[in-house]
Amino acid sequence: MATIDLIVLGMLKNESLSAYDIQKLVEYRNISRWVKISTPSIYKKVIQLEEKGFIESNIVKEGKMPEKAVYSLTGAGEKQFEKLMMEISSKPLRIFLDFNAVIVNLTELAPEKREICLGQIGESVKTLKAYLEENMKIKENIPDIPETGKAVLRQQMILVQAIETWLNSLKGSFEEQ
Repeated sequence: MATIDLIVLGMLKNESLSAYDIQKLVEYRNISRWVKISTPSIYKKVIQLEEKGFIESNIVKEGKMPEKAVYSLTGAGEKQFEKLMMEISSKPLRIFLDFNAVIVNLTELAPEKREICLGQIGESVKTLKAYLEENMKIKENIPDIPETGKAVLRQQMILVQAIETWLNSLKGSFEEQ
């Protein structure tokens, strides 16, 4: 949950936003593709962060729109943001790939079923790679997108390329048997 805290606090660092605005930014930046975060968790997190005194809300009304709460960082929130940056950046790196549960059990399948599983994983890799390539093309020349966001896209592309190479090697090792 500290990751979601950091995402929300980071978004509020430079500007006040409603929970809806935060959720839309998460969607626009595709954050849920690389951090486990959902729309309901954002709304819950905003309430929790306000209860802890890390953010505060102001009720605003724009034109004929209904009132909404707009959140901003408090002094305690600034400190919590920095604390989380230091904590999370110092943790050991862990990469969780759900399909590894399939990989460790491949030898328990008949060769034709094994091939199907590897093919399905391969299709997922291709889909992700195509998505990342398209996203990179769209966002590479947009000046409003921070360089750090582009860096994460490049990181994801390097990882998916490495997984693609590894998967082809694994398929080859089974074909040799």
